[in-house]
Amino acid sequence: MKKLDAAGKVIFICDGKKCGNYSKEIRKGFKVELKDCGLKKEVDVVRMTCSDNCKHAPVISIQPKNLWIGEVQEKEISRIIKDYI
Repeated sequence: MKKLDAAGKVIFICDGKKCGNYSKEIRKGFKVELKDCGLKKEVDVVRMTCSDNCKHAPVISIQPKNLWIGEVQEKEISRIIKDYI
């Protein structure tokens, strides 16, 4: 067994059927913004399977805060990071 180095915080981005229509751009936006803010090593961005919240697509989850946000738009990424990370 090998222990992996992982960040203390994780942004999970739903990649289910409906969220998947948006998740690539959202994921890329979070990665770019985290890098620009110097938080790349502190926060991981991870795809997750369907969160079963399709009516609120696209959906993200910020852990360990257990915060779920729906209807995320690219223009909101900077504010989400500033307010919740």
